[in-house]
Amino acid sequence: MTNTAMAAAPTAAPRALPARLIGVLTSPMATFQTIVANPRWFGALAVTTLLVSFFSALPMTTEAGRQATLDQQVTTMKSFGVEVTPEMYDRMERSAARLPYTTAAGVIVISPIIALIVAGLLFAVFNAAMGGEASFKQVYSVIAHAGVVSALGALFSGTINYFRGATGSVANLGALLPMLPDKSFIGSLLGAIDVFLVWYIVVLAIGLAVLYRRRTQPIALTLLAVYAVIAVGIALFKSRVGGA
Repeated sequence: MTNTAMAAAPTAAPRALPARLIGVLTSPMATFQTIVANPRWFGALAVTTLLVSFFSALPMTTEAGRQATLDQQVTTMKSFGVEVTPEMYDRMERSAARLPYTTAAGVIVISPIIALIVAGLLFAVFNAAMGGEASFKQVYSVIAHAGVVSALGALFSGTINYFRGATGSVANLGALLPMLPDKSFIGSLLGAIDVFLVWYIVVLAIGLAVLYRRRTQPIALTLLAVYAVIAVGIALFKSRVGGA
């Protein structure tokens, strides 16, 4: 993480899509300079969304993965006080065969919408509230390219879960301390902190710093603080529901 404010290079030569996606991982500062100077979002968003959808659905192509997903759904419903009757369970079990397709389709539909919402929020904060002059297309391009980190996380978790017949992230801090109770506050808090999401936030902060010609560190710390508040909220909710 750098403290140096980097101005976007208006004459930076455009790069091909593969070079941009790899560059975000290996040299994000220089890569975002070219992205900001030549904003293009569709290719990056399409590739990362397809990768996330494929690897999110991959574990559910196995019987063990579908059963793990079904068990997770039942546990979630019970935690909200919903009584799962045998008839309900039978219907859920029959629909489990469609899980790979519904999961992939859901990711393809929802991911661009989430990216659009995040871009809108950041655009409002940096442009309206802080006097920035970036275009919405530039902001959306930064977010679309930062998504390659999310795609890498999906590849990592999806591949491991495929072979172990499980679901969910395997890169959260809770996975490093499996002896902690899942429903405890600490266990839930660590489970809400994902290594790839932290990486994504740092990369996004670098992109925003390049775009708005600001220091990376304050942006990254602010975004990480927001993430920390959300993680604490999730942990409090899960620990209270689990202890109910």
